[in-house]
Amino acid sequence: MRCPWCAGQDDKVVDSRTAEAGSSIRRRRECLTCGRRFTTFERVEAVSLTVVKRDGAKEPFDRAKVMSGVRKAIKNRPVTQEQVERLAERVEEKLRRKGPVVTTQEVGIEVLAQLRRLDDVAYLRFASVYKDFQELDDFEREVGLLLQKRVPSRPRSG
Repeated sequence: MRCPWCAGQDDKVVDSRTAEAGSSIRRRRECLTCGRRFTTFERVEAVSLTVVKRDGAKEPFDRAKVMSGVRKAIKNRPVTQEQVERLAERVEEKLRRKGPVVTTQEVGIEVLAQLRRLDDVAYLRFASVYKDFQELDDFEREVGLLLQKRVPSRPRSG
């Protein structure tokens, strides 16, 4: 580690403790050249996540794109910015578990799954764009699927 004061390369660690809710380690160091102290943080390097688009092009996963699409779907809905951020975090976590390379289809399916749990109207709005609804029948089919999942089946009397 290079000293930020004198650029010396020899230092010793004088204190270590966990930071950022255990996701990093804070180290207090003392430069052996100039004697000044400085702090460093050690974090696990996040595994990159690559998205393969429909045309085969690859790009890094961008949580901001997910949030942008969700914001459009939740416009004028009782959904907070914090809920949108948590949704995007859950989407990213699930995609990272699938591997370092995912498709745009997998991203869309995961966003739909999370939106379905959050807000039915936002789910339908997102689905209408993602699934490219062309006719009223497309909406009716999707609403029918939503209602099937929501209404518990009644026990049969016999």
